[in-house]
Amino acid sequence: MSVDVEDRLSLRAMNEADVPAAAELSLDQGWPHREEDWELFLQTGEGIVLERNNRLIGTALLWRYGENHAGLGMVIVQEPERGKGLARRMIGDMLQRVEGRTVFLNTTDAGVDLFRKLGFAEVGRIIQHQGIAPTMPLAEVVRDQRVRPMGGSDGDIPVLYSRASGMDRGALFEALAANGSTVVLERDCEPVGFASVRRFGHGREIGPIVAPDLQGAQALATHWLGSNAGAFCRIDAVEGTGISEWLAEVGLPAVGSVTTMARGSFAGGQGPAHVFGIPAQAYGS
Repeated sequence: MSVDVEDRLSLRAMNEADVPAAAELSLDQGWPHREEDWELFLQTGEGIVLERNNRLIGTALLWRYGENHAGLGMVIVQEPERGKGLARRMIGDMLQRVEGRTVFLNTTDAGVDLFRKLGFAEVGRIIQHQGIAPTMPLAEVVRDQRVRPMGGSDGDIPVLYSRASGMDRGALFEALAANGSTVVLERDCEPVGFASVRRFGHGREIGPIVAPDLQGAQALATHWLGSNAGAFCRIDAVEGTGISEWLAEVGLPAVGSVTTMARGSFAGGQGPAHVFGIPAQAYGS
């Protein structure tokens, strides 16, 4: 005697209990995210899961940056379920939540056409560098410049990050800083940049990296690569800033890239600092 099992597809909010299954889903895609990485994503944003007969088959996460911007990421559909419009369904749900905001995401080449149809346009590219961190030469000595640990008097660093990225990154910075370590680039006794590092994936993610120029970004990256020489490190570098070429020269190879896309208007960073490395591709930009 056979019994028909009802095929039920449902979409609901993600919660902490979903983290193990979500991490397993991302590992199936060849992505390195640990459960702890998912927990931080959920802590700083919000997510939805797609279930078939109470089994998790898809995810999508969203981060709000102030009142005007958002990031979309970790859009995953289990392999046997692809080609059924499920990713589009989850993306549509997320976009409705942030209607009126400019939304950023990073996608592989395979996803570009889908996101174009949803109103996104290419605005940049991220080059993923990773491997065993090389032993770094001493950074070029610049008069009245130093790299030092972030301290209690560095309350303006989130503002510096927000201006450089063109959107409110205060809450995100605080969460990243609480889960890792941050150093500050100081010139003439004034903080002009910073870089953070935290446990992520196979090792450590260095980012964000924010600096007034390439030389400053190199000094910050040199600090963290040198401090972690021999350990697995990853930097998601912003194409066109010069840091990707430098990373390849010093021995941290490029292993892939993604396209940054935006839906809505975006004025860009306000300077004087610029973003050379992002904290994770999932966060959008």
